[in-house]
Amino acid sequence: MRPTTGRTAALALATAATASLLGVASANATPDPAADPTAAAPDWGACEGTGLDPRQECATIKVPLDYRDPGGKRISLAVSRIPSERPQARRGALLLIPGGPGSPGLDRPSTLGKRLPKSVRDAYDIVSFDPRGLGKSTHTGCDLNTDDLSLLASRPWPAPGGDITRNITTGRRIADTCARNGGELLRNISTVNEARDIDSVRRALGERKLSAWGVSYGTYVGSVYAQMFPEHTDRWVLDSNDDPNPERVERGWLANYAVGVEDTFPDFARWASAPDSPVRLAGTPDGVRRRVLDLAARLDAKPLPWPGANPPELNGNALRQSMLDALYSRDDFESLARLIVDADAGEVPADPPADPPQDAAAVSLATICNDVEWPTSLPGYARDVAASRKSHPLTAGMPVNVTPCTFWHDEPRDKPVRITDQGPSNVLLVQNKRDVATPYSGALGLRRSYGDRARMVSVDAMGHGAAYLENGSACADRRVTDFLLTGERPKRDVLCR
Repeated sequence: MRPTTGRTAALALATAATASLLGVASANATPDPAADPTAAAPDWGACEGTGLDPRQECATIKVPLDYRDPGGKRISLAVSRIPSERPQARRGALLLIPGGPGSPGLDRPSTLGKRLPKSVRDAYDIVSFDPRGLGKSTHTGCDLNTDDLSLLASRPWPAPGGDITRNITTGRRIADTCARNGGELLRNISTVNEARDIDSVRRALGERKLSAWGVSYGTYVGSVYAQMFPEHTDRWVLDSNDDPNPERVERGWLANYAVGVEDTFPDFARWASAPDSPVRLAGTPDGVRRRVLDLAARLDAKPLPWPGANPPELNGNALRQSMLDALYSRDDFESLARLIVDADAGEVPADPPADPPQDAAAVSLATICNDVEWPTSLPGYARDVAASRKSHPLTAGMPVNVTPCTFWHDEPRDKPVRITDQGPSNVLLVQNKRDVATPYSGALGLRRSYGDRARMVSVDAMGHGAAYLENGSACADRRVTDFLLTGERPKRDVLCR
């Protein structure tokens, strides 16, 4: 179902320096940074933007567009840092790996970094970057039409009743548009290339090793880096973890939304049925579930006008997407409950959800489609959607539906990286047990892949992103902070209740 294109063959590489640049596992010492043009020291200066820590510095480094042609065209990668607050205590650089795919990271030293204990900020330069294609880095876009920027288009919600005909049309149109407008940069966006970019950042910083705190998709990027460049990892914290199954990768993550919603919806249902809830939807959790499913079905049949939204109506899928978004954080429960009450009364909120920027949408699509092969059997998708609608009605078949990747014009240039137990035992996973986007079952897949390389700190909590320092779990926070400061992990996996 996609145009036939030959998989780009890797060029023969003659030097250890180029092999390291490409992420080829090697026992060789780190090549001389002078031999690698990407390793020029950053020229740090003031950062653009508001609300940033005044100590945050920004710079641009050059990296290969295509690491198979390291002497060819180069693109810019925007990097940032807040230097150690106590230079005499500094032990290295802590890289904050953005999530997404499609999330910028340049401001993270000022935002996520400020959550870190002062002892950690003393011990490390806090570093981050905008991934290739995004933000202040050389950016790309598909020039999608407004309709196709909506999450109701890029997330493949089936039509009422489960028909996927419109998803097929939308997916093919988005794939064709990206092929026409995305250019060579879009074809060189992938998790493997982001890992290679991180090693270019390491070289430019002059660090023999990096420590890291990767969140969400950043856990997969961090895992791929740790597999490709194990000798350059120091203390590696992965938070809200993706399943690394190399046969599925992002296909598996999308499918896991069905699991994640079922894992986390009971937290919302208990909150919305509690006698002291500020917006009580029903007297029992089961009553809340029935109310949401019934309202979605009514909105499938008769949407409400929603001026300013994309599309401008509150239909059943818009409610389902709003529910999925709200399950990322308990802080969003009240807004979801009020949306349900208003929709039941025939009203809609004043503030519709915003669409993602063009560059974020393009980078997200390119990563998801370039990382792994996607099935092309349209009847197979229809069967999967029908089965999922029965087994996981809250997500109505979306997580297993056809996407633009089915029609993507380029095959993956690199095979998915298999995460293994071969490498230094310096990885600490931290994970909420109820996570809508990276479910616990998928995180356990990463834990098994690492074997004794990793320990896992699980938190009996709900929410996605930053299980470290987000839940108020002194048990989890202490263990992660201790690891970053001392390098000592728990002797065995830990459950923080």
